[in-house]
Amino acid sequence: MRPATRAALRHVLTHLLTPLLMCVGMGLAYLGAFADPSPHELPVAVVGSGRSATELARTLEDRAGDKLAVHTVADRAEAVRELRDQDVFGAYVPGRRAPELLIASAGSDTTASAVQKVFTPVAARQGAPLKVTDVVPPSEGDPTGQGIFFLLVALSIGSYASVAVIGGAGGALPLRIRAALAAVTSLVVSVIGVVLAGPVFDLVDHGMWGLWGLAWLYSAGVLFIGTGLHTFLKRWTTLGVMVLFVMLNFTSAGGVFRPELQNRFFAGLHGFWNGAGFVEGTRGLVYFGHSGLGGHVATLLGWLVVGLAVLGAAWAVEHRRGVRAAAGTEAEEAGAEEEMEEAVGV
Repeated sequence: MRPATRAALRHVLTHLLTPLLMCVGMGLAYLGAFADPSPHELPVAVVGSGRSATELARTLEDRAGDKLAVHTVADRAEAVRELRDQDVFGAYVPGRRAPELLIASAGSDTTASAVQKVFTPVAARQGAPLKVTDVVPPSEGDPTGQGIFFLLVALSIGSYASVAVIGGAGGALPLRIRAALAAVTSLVVSVIGVVLAGPVFDLVDHGMWGLWGLAWLYSAGVLFIGTGLHTFLKRWTTLGVMVLFVMLNFTSAGGVFRPELQNRFFAGLHGFWNGAGFVEGTRGLVYFGHSGLGGHVATLLGWLVVGLAVLGAAWAVEHRRGVRAAAGTEAEEAGAEEEMEEAVGV
């Protein structure tokens, strides 16, 4: 094999490493997060203050083990309030003739289905059909409630794909210009997201300004972090942002399965990852009366601050490289002048 062919083959094989690592990472992340969903300390309630309600709650918890966290509430109104505050994801109202299960499917359709699987046999043992009442249904344009998650996917792709363009095609530009491009791009991506969610697909029928703010915070955090990381990772930047904003992000966002149906690793990420901040923040804004919205906004702001810090570190590194390069150029020029002087002297 010719040396040129060997070099070209080595170059191709080296670059193939990136997609192969993506394949491994995506398989581990998606299968690890979604392959075996099962309840884990899923909070539910039994409505009633009497002895029978207390015994039912205790029996359910004993049979479920660590899958359920069951408590009693005094009345139906309190159960509805806890559902709207997302303190519980299902509330069972016992009754000999018409037992009722209260759910809030806008919070998670898959979690609502899991709750129904828990309480349907309970009603069957009482010899009565279970009536299911959805106290917080999703919008008509998003019947499964998962449109917000797919909006997250669109925002993420627009953001991290732009990182590759800004870092690659714009690599020769000063970092301050690249950072400005990232800021403007995040604004454009967030506007596209709001237009898709509102006028185009009607996923969200109110709170559009709030949705735009959440989308911009999310996109800006991704773009700032990715643009800063390009200084350090170079051609590995694409893999880096894929790990951060796809493999770990989509799987922990709660858009397909909430953390109560996932293993501890992804459930833990849900508490502070930016995708979860956007999904849960949007749900709180649109469906749950701003419940928990402040905490999710704080999560997105935290990632934005991290992005600014990464940009600051990148600026420091590029500035130091520029100083060294300038010093090397000056040394070369000084050496050339000295050689010229010696030659003239001779």
